[in-house]
Amino acid sequence: MEELRYPVGHYVKPDIIIAETLRNYISVIELFPEKLKQEVEYLSDEQLDTVYRPGGWTIRQVVNHCADSHINAFIRHKLALTEDTPTICPYPEALWAELADGKVPIQAALMTLYGVHQRWVIILRSLNEKQWQRCFIHPEKGRKIQLDESAGSYAWHCDHHLAHITQLKKRMGWK
Repeated sequence: MEELRYPVGHYVKPDIIIAETLRNYISVIELFPEKLKQEVEYLSDEQLDTVYRPGGWTIRQVVNHCADSHINAFIRHKLALTEDTPTICPYPEALWAELADGKVPIQAALMTLYGVHQRWVIILRSLNEKQWQRCFIHPEKGRKIQLDESAGSYAWHCDHHLAHITQLKKRMGWK
Protein backbone atom coordinates (compact mmCIF):
# COMPACT_ATOMS: atom_id res chain seq x y z
CA MET A 1 0.00 0.00 0.00
CA GLU A 2 2.89 2.38 0.76
CA GLU A 3 4.13 1.99 -2.83
CA LEU A 4 0.68 2.89 -4.17
CA ARG A 5 0.51 5.90 -1.85
CA TYR A 6 4.08 7.13 -2.49
CA PRO A 7 5.07 5.73 -5.88
CA VAL A 8 8.18 7.95 -6.14
CA GLY A 9 8.96 7.75 -2.43
CA HIS A 10 8.72 10.57 0.09
CA TYR A 11 10.23 13.98 -0.57
CA VAL A 12 13.73 14.24 0.84
CA LYS A 13 15.37 17.65 0.94
CA PRO A 14 18.97 17.49 -0.25
CA ASP A 15 21.58 18.65 2.27
CA ILE A 16 22.80 21.21 -0.27
CA ILE A 17 20.70 22.63 -3.09
CA ILE A 18 22.89 23.83 -5.94
CA ALA A 19 22.01 25.79 -9.08
CA GLU A 20 21.73 22.60 -11.16
CA THR A 21 19.26 21.16 -8.65
CA LEU A 22 17.17 24.32 -8.85
CA ARG A 23 17.18 24.18 -12.66
CA ASN A 24 15.91 20.61 -12.44
CA TYR A 25 13.13 21.61 -10.04
CA ILE A 26 12.09 24.42 -12.37
CA SER A 27 12.11 22.08 -15.37
CA VAL A 28 9.86 19.57 -13.60
CA ILE A 29 7.45 22.35 -12.61
CA GLU A 30 7.50 23.81 -16.12
CA LEU A 31 6.79 20.51 -17.89
CA PHE A 32 4.21 19.17 -15.46
CA PRO A 33 1.02 20.66 -16.95
CA GLU A 34 1.75 19.20 -20.40
CA LYS A 35 2.78 15.81 -19.01
CA LEU A 36 -0.36 15.67 -16.90
CA LYS A 37 -2.55 16.64 -19.85
CA GLN A 38 -0.98 13.93 -22.00
CA GLU A 39 -1.79 11.32 -19.36
CA VAL A 40 -5.41 12.33 -18.75
CA GLU A 41 -6.83 14.03 -21.84
CA TYR A 42 -8.15 10.86 -23.49
CA LEU A 43 -9.41 9.12 -20.38
CA SER A 44 -13.14 8.47 -20.17
CA ASP A 45 -15.25 9.80 -17.32
CA GLU A 46 -15.29 6.28 -15.88
CA GLN A 47 -11.49 6.17 -15.94
CA LEU A 48 -11.20 9.69 -14.48
CA ASP A 49 -13.49 8.58 -11.66
CA THR A 50 -11.29 5.59 -10.77
CA VAL A 51 -9.31 5.78 -7.53
CA TYR A 52 -5.57 5.34 -7.93
CA ARG A 53 -5.43 3.23 -4.73
CA PRO A 54 -7.93 1.91 -2.20
CA GLY A 55 -9.03 4.85 -0.04
CA GLY A 56 -7.34 7.31 -2.40
CA TRP A 57 -8.61 9.98 -4.71
CA THR A 58 -9.96 9.55 -8.20
CA ILE A 59 -7.81 10.73 -11.08
CA ARG A 60 -10.25 13.62 -11.49
CA GLN A 61 -9.69 14.62 -7.86
CA VAL A 62 -5.91 14.31 -8.27
CA VAL A 63 -5.94 16.68 -11.25
CA ASN A 64 -8.09 19.19 -9.38
CA HIS A 65 -5.94 18.79 -6.26
CA CYS A 66 -2.82 19.63 -8.26
CA ALA A 67 -4.46 22.85 -9.44
CA ASP A 68 -5.46 23.74 -5.86
CA SER A 69 -2.06 22.86 -4.43
CA HIS A 70 -0.03 24.65 -7.07
CA ILE A 71 -2.14 27.80 -6.86
CA ASN A 72 -1.30 27.81 -3.17
CA ALA A 73 2.40 27.14 -3.86
CA PHE A 74 2.58 30.02 -6.32
CA ILE A 75 0.99 32.38 -3.80
CA ARG A 76 3.26 31.11 -0.99
CA HIS A 77 6.32 31.84 -3.12
CA LYS A 78 5.09 35.32 -3.97
CA LEU A 79 4.35 36.02 -0.30
CA ALA A 80 7.85 34.89 0.71
CA LEU A 81 9.35 37.18 -1.92
CA THR A 82 7.34 40.24 -0.91
CA GLU A 83 6.87 39.90 2.86
CA ASP A 84 9.22 39.25 5.75
CA THR A 85 8.85 35.53 6.55
CA PRO A 86 5.07 35.36 6.25
CA THR A 87 3.04 32.66 7.91
CA ILE A 88 1.14 30.91 5.14
CA CYS A 89 -2.40 29.66 5.43
CA PRO A 90 -2.63 25.88 5.17
CA TYR A 91 -5.79 24.38 3.73
CA PRO A 92 -7.64 21.09 4.29
CA GLU A 93 -6.78 19.47 0.96
CA ALA A 94 -8.89 16.35 1.58
CA LEU A 95 -11.96 18.54 2.16
CA TRP A 96 -11.15 20.67 -0.88
CA ALA A 97 -11.05 17.47 -2.97
CA GLU A 98 -14.65 16.78 -1.97
CA LEU A 99 -16.01 20.17 -3.08
CA ALA A 100 -18.12 20.47 -6.23
CA ASP A 101 -15.26 21.79 -8.40
CA GLY A 102 -13.34 18.56 -7.77
CA LYS A 103 -16.01 16.54 -9.54
CA VAL A 104 -16.37 18.47 -12.79
CA PRO A 105 -14.56 18.00 -16.12
CA ILE A 106 -10.80 18.47 -15.70
CA GLN A 107 -10.27 21.05 -18.45
CA ALA A 108 -10.54 24.02 -16.06
CA ALA A 109 -7.98 22.48 -13.70
CA LEU A 110 -5.61 21.79 -16.61
CA MET A 111 -5.95 25.37 -17.88
CA THR A 112 -5.34 26.64 -14.35
CA LEU A 113 -2.18 24.55 -14.10
CA TYR A 114 -0.90 25.87 -17.45
CA GLY A 115 -1.39 29.48 -16.38
CA VAL A 116 -0.11 29.12 -12.82
CA HIS A 117 2.95 27.10 -13.87
CA GLN A 118 3.82 29.54 -16.66
CA ARG A 119 3.80 32.46 -14.21
CA TRP A 120 5.48 30.43 -11.44
CA VAL A 121 8.37 29.39 -13.70
CA ILE A 122 8.93 33.02 -14.74
CA ILE A 123 9.33 33.95 -11.09
CA LEU A 124 11.49 30.93 -10.22
CA ARG A 125 13.85 31.64 -13.11
CA SER A 126 14.20 35.26 -12.00
CA LEU A 127 15.40 34.47 -8.47
CA ASN A 128 18.92 35.20 -7.34
CA GLU A 129 20.77 33.21 -4.70
CA LYS A 130 19.59 35.45 -1.87
CA GLN A 131 15.95 35.25 -2.98
CA TRP A 132 16.06 31.45 -3.03
CA GLN A 133 16.84 31.63 0.70
CA ARG A 134 13.71 33.64 1.53
CA CYS A 135 11.25 31.75 3.72
CA PHE A 136 7.68 31.34 4.74
CA ILE A 137 6.44 29.75 7.93
CA HIS A 138 4.28 26.67 7.51
CA PRO A 139 2.24 26.44 10.73
CA GLU A 140 1.37 22.74 10.27
CA LYS A 141 5.06 21.88 9.89
CA GLY A 142 6.02 24.29 12.65
CA ARG A 143 9.03 25.72 10.85
CA LYS A 144 10.39 28.05 8.21
CA ILE A 145 10.61 26.70 4.68
CA GLN A 146 13.05 28.26 2.22
CA LEU A 147 11.96 28.76 -1.37
CA ASP A 148 14.63 26.38 -2.66
CA GLU A 149 13.21 23.61 -0.45
CA SER A 150 9.66 24.53 -1.39
CA ALA A 151 10.49 24.35 -5.11
CA GLY A 152 11.97 20.90 -4.55
CA SER A 153 8.94 19.77 -2.61
CA TYR A 154 6.59 20.92 -5.37
CA ALA A 155 8.73 19.34 -8.11
CA TRP A 156 8.39 16.13 -6.10
CA HIS A 157 4.64 16.79 -5.81
CA CYS A 158 4.39 16.95 -9.61
CA ASP A 159 6.21 13.63 -10.02
CA HIS A 160 4.29 12.07 -7.11
CA HIS A 161 0.83 12.70 -8.55
CA LEU A 162 1.88 12.03 -12.14
CA ALA A 163 3.09 8.60 -10.95
CA HIS A 164 -0.26 7.93 -9.27
CA ILE A 165 -1.89 8.33 -12.66
CA THR A 166 0.70 6.58 -14.83
CA GLN A 167 0.93 3.59 -12.50
CA LEU A 168 -2.86 3.23 -12.33
CA LYS A 169 -3.04 3.36 -16.12
CA LYS A 170 -0.36 0.68 -16.35
CA ARG A 171 -2.09 -1.58 -13.79
CA MET A 172 -5.41 -1.18 -15.61
CA GLY A 173 -3.94 -1.62 -19.10
CA TRP A 174 -5.12 1.83 -20.20
CA LYS A 175 -3.31 3.65 -22.99
